Amino acid sequence: MKIKTLSTVTAFLFASSISAVNAQQLEITVTNLTQGLYYTPLLVSAHPANMSLYTLGQPATSALQMMAEGGDISGLSAMLTTANANSTENPASGLLAPAMSTTAMLTTTDGNNYLSLVAMLLPTNDGFVGLNSWKIPTEVGTYTFTLNAYDAGTEANDEMITGGGAPSVSGIPAAPGGDGGTGASGVTMTETNTNVHVHPGNLGDDDLSAGKSDLSNTVHRWLNPVARVSVKVM
Repeated sequence: MKIKTLSTVTAFLFASSISAVNAQQLEITVTNLTQGLYYTPLLVSAHPANMSLYTLGQPATSALQMMAEGGDISGLSAMLTTANANSTENPASGLLAPAMSTTAMLTTTDGNNYLSLVAMLLPTNDGFVGLNSWKIPTEVGTYTFTLNAYDAGTEANDEMITGGGAPSVSGIPAAPGGDGGTGASGVTMTETNTNVHVHPGNLGDDDLSAGKSDLSNTVHRWLNPVARVSVKVM
């Protein structure tokens, strides 16, 4: 009886030590590189290899659509929870303004070896910044790279600020910088590429009381990359 008890305790301690070895401490800093775009609350997650938040060249999931059109990360968060991922939400405690940074701390557990993050870009119709299944290095150090903006392909980029944001409701929810216009007729009413793809960028115009776009061509345009990410593996 004593030998059996000792064996059970030994096995538990061994399993705990293996789990501790496989766990990683990450410090993830995201910087908004754009002039006039804001990020909605970020979702940052370490997850297994067999899942992803989006796939380029494939249709967006309903959860991705919720995030890309309205900044709602609850659907993606629920998916990650089901997969036993290690996630953190909204490290900036709200919108991340142009040229600003935010830092998230993340402790990974065994098997969650891939890092992803997403946030909607405002003002856009269904644009988002994304990191998709980046393999987390096992070696201690700081790893820095840039991210592009993507288009979910779920909504036409009409560039009309309407207060929309619900899935399948056209229009941009808001221009957080207070520099958007009104009265636009719409840049386009169709989306020819309905798969997730690299965002073509905002067009904008110089008429904020009419014209085709409610966005400013001197504020809301951008070129990729739109974000810098620094991952410190400790």
